[in-house]
Amino acid sequence: MTELLAVITITLLAVVSPGPDFAMVTRNSLLRSRRSGVLTALGIGLGVLVHVTYTLVGVGLLIQQSLWLFNAIKLLGAAYLIYLGWKMLRAQPVGEPVDTSGAALSDLAALRIGFLTNALNPKTTVFIVSLFMQVVRTDTPLVVQIGYGLFVSAAHMAWFALVALCFSTGAVRERLLAARHWIDRAFGGLLVVFGVMLGVASGSNGPTQP
Repeated sequence: MTELLAVITITLLAVVSPGPDFAMVTRNSLLRSRRSGVLTALGIGLGVLVHVTYTLVGVGLLIQQSLWLFNAIKLLGAAYLIYLGWKMLRAQPVGEPVDTSGAALSDLAALRIGFLTNALNPKTTVFIVSLFMQVVRTDTPLVVQIGYGLFVSAAHMAWFALVALCFSTGAVRERLLAARHWIDRAFGGLLVVFGVMLGVASGSNGPTQP
């Protein structure tokens, strides 16, 4: 029971902390559509399962012990965030009146953005690997560990779906849409900053070091 409570508590604290996942869900919900935001949240949850899977099969231990592999993941994630951010920074204003009928991403595109944003996020790598290597006991049955992984994924989906619902409702969204290119640029700048920070940190300590 103590292990379960620890997993739940740590997961909830990690999920609500701001980062690239939050930025992408907020941006897609605000500037695209509620459906795009929710599908981005679903993609994030699926991305979490990637981290859970390689951790359970033992690759997580390799990542934990290998600084060069961890840094390679960092650089890949940094490059993806900078790429997304650069595209958003180039957003241009469009003529009025505001027309959101064609603003929504395709379902596959929204799902893919959420999936890649999380699957390539080294912070999630650190979180999942640390959770299973340091909190979950080695004698915990595999089926229970899988259950923990599914919970972590579901928690991400639920939280970011809630974020999507909050940022896709009300008159505030309608007013913000008039300045959506500035909002796009702002979120793009955040992603570039996240990416640069990850890239610069790629030469720092790996996940096993304080």
